[in-house]
Parts: sequence; C-alpha cells; structure tokens
Amino acid sequence: GTAFGGAVGGAVGAASGLGLGAALASFFIPGVGPILAAGLVGAALLGAGGVATGMAAGGALEDSLAKGLPHDELFVYEDALRQGRSVLLVSLEDEAKAEAVRGLMTEAGAESLDAARESWWVGLRDAEEEEYSGQGSDFKSDEPHYRRGFEAALHPRARGRSYDEDAERLRECFGDECSVGPFKSGYERGRRYHQTLAEKHKA
Repeated sequence: GTAFGGAVGGAVGAASGLGLGAALASFFIPGVGPILAAGLVGAALLGAGGVATGMAAGGALEDSLAKGLPHDELFVYEDALRQGRSVLLVSLEDEAKAEAVRGLMTEAGAESLDAARESWWVGLRDAEEEEYSGQGSDFKSDEPHYRRGFEAALHPRARGRSYDEDAERLRECFGDECSVGPFKSGYERGRRYHQTLAEKHKA
C-alpha cells in the first residue's frame, strides 16, 4: 500500500523500501498489516514479549512510547496499519537530523502524518455527516467540535470509557468545548467507531 510517514515530536515516521540498512527489521501483525521498525521505537511498538497482535499494537505503543508518540495521534498509526501500509518510527532528538529524514521521506513518496490524518477523516466524514444531520443538526457548522469529540474518544485513555467516565480528562484537554453538544455527539460516535474496530480486529 501507500507509504506512511511524518514527524512526531522527536520521532519520525517513514516508509518501506527506503533501504535504511541493518537496523531495519520487518514484521507482520495479524489483523493489522506489515510493520517496519527500527531501534528502540520499533522494540516498543512490537512489545518486549514479542510481536503484538491486532488492536494490541496500539496498547504496545501506548505503554512504551509515553514520551515519544503523542497519544492523541495514535489512532492515525493504527488506521495506517489496518490498511496494510508500512510505518517506520525513528527516534531522533536532533531537529536538524529529523528535518533531513523528513526530506528523504517526502522524496520517497511517504505521506505525512497530517495528510494521513485528513485522509482518515475524509473516509469517515460522509457517514458522520449523514448520521449527525439526520438528528436535525448542522454538520457543516458543527464539524470542528464534532471531529474533536470523535478523535478525543480514540485517545488511549478514553477507550472503553463513557463520556462521563472520561469527563475529567476531557475538561483538562478541551476546557469548556467538551461540554457543547456537537463535541459530545462526536465523542459518542468515536466510541462506537472504536468498539466496532476492536470487535473486528480482536482475533
């Protein structure tokens, strides 16, 4: 599939086929797709006990990359893996080196994290608009709040939790916005979306 990559703080995502040498290892996660991993970040992705499987890949990232990969973007990586796309995370604390690697990724045709995130939402948007508009609400005007609520429900700390159970974290992260109707509606739809995926890929 299409290569996936992008900058993530001090970590950089890259694509397959870039010839990064012996430090590169290739793995396949059942139910998710192929993964290319390098160094400590790759070990964290795969888990100390061996290759993580299915939706557990997200758990491995959540537990092991607390200081590297932003948790609120984890769902973008999971989506890329489910599509069978290749992901490489390289830990680079030097911004100049990170920028150089980003350039190489771009030249190799890797998609940026931001572009992958937008593609993910575009794939869901029509169904979400139909659902929300069917309730008599204006999706076009409410979409920013709705989308933030939807994505908030995909945060690792939100998974398996209702809006009320997650309310304290939501207030800390989003302030008063988390109390508006569109945000709450998006959060509930995000919960259902994740539950559906978890059931589909739990094997």
